[in-house]
Amino acid sequence: MEISVSEAKGKLTELVRRAEAGHDVVLTRHGRATVALVPVRPRQDAEARRAALASVQTTAARRRTAGPDAARSQDFLYGDSGLPE
Repeated sequence: MEISVSEAKGKLTELVRRAEAGHDVVLTRHGRATVALVPVRPRQDAEARRAALASVQTTAARRRTAGPDAARSQDFLYGDSGLPE
């Protein structure tokens, strides 16, 4: 839904409810879209972010496979002249 800023002044409560319900609400100025009303998602607290990060690190550590390291990769990509093969 697009609505001009001047028209939105009288309908702000209704527009906020629509945005909270998941509808696209775009405010326009002189016919050009300038602002979108979007619902605010609750932020995770620091402890929840730490737990999520620890979970990702644990999963990544279990999936790690042995292979050539980055320092050795140049041996396969570049010749003795230092140029790509």
